[in-house]
Order: sequence, then structure tokens, then C-alpha cells
Amino acid sequence: MREFALARWDNEGGATAHELHAGSSARESKRDALRMTQGEMVQLRSRVIALENLLISVLAQGTERQLRIAHDSAVKVAPRPGSTQHRLTRHAANQMTRMVRRASDRRAGPRR
Repeated sequence: MREFALARWDNEGGATAHELHAGSSARESKRDALRMTQGEMVQLRSRVIALENLLISVLAQGTERQLRIAHDSAVKVAPRPGSTQHRLTRHAANQMTRMVRRASDRRAGPRR
């Protein structure tokens, strides 16, 4: 399983459980493909943190218009009027707003 998980990371998920378990049923293969190991979760968290920091760095070098567009995008993540608010949707919008704020702070220079 470890080798399989690493192969999936190296080729961005191209290796499937179906290819690995050719003899098992389609349902089992799909369930196995959806299950993540602890190592995969750690790798995913690491990649998300890296991408978040890269995005903040890029936004910090962007124009005021680009920062405003990024901020406005967070508002668009919110559920449509009349739809039920989902906590993950609200959390995603808040995370986007925080990243734009962090990028703005970096533009201002180091705090004293």
C-alpha cells in the first residue's frame, strides 16, 4: 500500500486502485481508491501549506486590483441566497479572506 500511495503522489493520482487490484470488484477498488493513508494525509497537508504560502507570496507582489479581485472571490464562495449555509463553505471563504489579508500585510513590510 505504501508503494501504491507514493506512486499516486508522484504522478498526481494517475495510478488507480483499479490498476493495482485488477482482481477485486469495482466497488472494492473504488472504496480503496477513496481511502487515504496517514502518510497521504500528511503529504496532502504539507502540499496545501506550501501552496497557501506560495499564493500569499504571489498575491503580496500583485497589484491592488488583483488583491481586490481575490478578496471579492471569497464573497462569491458563500452559498447562494436562499441556500443552506455549510460550515465548510464559510470556512473556505474565511480562509481566502485571511490569505488576502496576509498578502496585504506582507506588502506593508515587516511589523515593528
